[in-house]
Amino acid sequence: MCVPDRCVPGRNAGGCNVVQLRGLCFWGVRTAWHTEDDGEFFCPDCGGDRAYHRRSGTRRLTVLNVPVLTRGPAGTVIECSGCHGHFGAETLDHLTSTRFSAMLRDAVHTVALAVLTAGGATGRPAREEAVRAVRSAGFTDCTEDQLLGLLAAIVADAGRFPGAADVLGPDSFADALDGCGSWLSIELHEALEPLSAHLAPQGRERILLQGARIALADGPYLPAEREVLVAVGRCLSLPAGDTVRLLAEAAGAPS
Repeated sequence: MCVPDRCVPGRNAGGCNVVQLRGLCFWGVRTAWHTEDDGEFFCPDCGGDRAYHRRSGTRRLTVLNVPVLTRGPAGTVIECSGCHGHFGAETLDHLTSTRFSAMLRDAVHTVALAVLTAGGATGRPAREEAVRAVRSAGFTDCTEDQLLGLLAAIVADAGRFPGAADVLGPDSFADALDGCGSWLSIELHEALEPLSAHLAPQGRERILLQGARIALADGPYLPAEREVLVAVGRCLSLPAGDTVRLLAEAAGAPS
């Protein structure tokens, strides 16, 4: 039987319930952690990208530091390798800064190509504005020749996609978009929809307005350019009314 002034109930630094006798852990409940996976995530406490370990725990009753009975699972946590904080698995749903930047670059690049394709890319001001938008998004070494090369590749591959053979013709672009069967519609959906959930409304509007500035750089919207921009707004989950208003404001016309 423990002598009162020598038997100290309490909680040790590891969070387990213990009874100590002269500093010796007599009995307690400890959690044994097992690393299941690792990777990179955005740590809420550190405020940046960090490595993580996905760890599952099992509670065990110990006597003299020897585990004797299992007390059930302790759940799964995401442990930051920087601050060693524990977080729920839902933390991994948030994009890392690196991944978010890459998705944003791809989104702006895809919108720029889509608008140039719809307008035929015949106007130099539109091409220059597209280069500026792509560079500001992170592709700092983008050139006009690179964009023209990609447009040429699109034309060469037009036969691989239903409806894409006429995609450079302004009058037929709406038909190419119908039913999401063209290469362009597929690219817009893949580049914009996953990103839209992680952008505030102002961020989604900014991407749309970048496309509008490219379209307006060499004159008023062509019908095909407007169709592209409406599709961009839809992929970004912008209300249809907001898309119409933003396109009108960009053109300096009343909505």
